[in-house]
Amino acid sequence: MNTTLTAGPALTASDRCDRCGAQAFVRVTLPTGGTLIFCGHHAKKHEEKLKLIATEYVDETDRLGATN
Repeated sequence: MNTTLTAGPALTASDRCDRCGAQAFVRVTLPTGGTLIFCGHHAKKHEEKLKLIATEYVDETDRLGATN
């Protein structure tokens, strides 16, 4: 299965990690059409497996170090 890495709509501060409730920076779209969102920590922890099953993997963790 090919995983598409795209920019997609930006995640916002109101998007929360499905695992722990922290701010989400990664969105994973599944082949069934479902979506999972994760904080940087949990996305990194499960990245290898998520990328194997994802049809889309949007990673915005580069925003973690950004300042406005």
